[in-house]
Amino acid sequence: MPDALQHSVDVGVATLTLPGESESGDLHVISHFAGGFVVAAIDGLGHGPDAAIAAISAAAVVQSQPELGVVELLEACNRKLRRTRGAVMTLASFDVSRSEVTWLGVGNIETVLVRADPGEGRATESVMLLGGIVGHNLPSLRASTVDIRKGDTLVFASDGIRTSFIPGLDASGDVQAVANGILERHGKGTDDALVVVARYLGA
Repeated sequence: MPDALQHSVDVGVATLTLPGESESGDLHVISHFAGGFVVAAIDGLGHGPDAAIAAISAAAVVQSQPELGVVELLEACNRKLRRTRGAVMTLASFDVSRSEVTWLGVGNIETVLVRADPGEGRATESVMLLGGIVGHNLPSLRASTVDIRKGDTLVFASDGIRTSFIPGLDASGDVQAVANGILERHGKGTDDALVVVARYLGA
């Protein structure tokens, strides 16, 4: 990957595998391409080895073709996951030259953009989640693009995290500490859980 892009994002990740299971069905991917990078949060349906197989299959698609748009990536994942139990996932593709992020979610992985300096705009924005299952029931896909500025932070959380983490979300400070704190305070403990905190550092 280009050296400059290695320093365009700071990431913290916190995960929990459901007690009694050897593998988690919740995975994340960060993959760079010419001009940007894509961040994915993936939750294979259910838990255990079959959920992990679905998540690993989707992650492999994102890692191998990060330059695709988020709609095309989800369609490619849908084809790959047809013989698995399927997954839900949210993708965010960062265009560093344009300072934009294009995002799209299918299923229930909550994703919130927290502005470092909201100015007169909104302090937070959320990805629009579409109903469906990647691999079995893909809906009509519509991506959204928003401006991204240095210090803005994306927070992804699988359904092993209570949505109570969203109101009053403070994403400032160390990204790993933010991820750990969300998992500790809002993790359900009854499912695999994943929190990804990705702070944009600029071009």
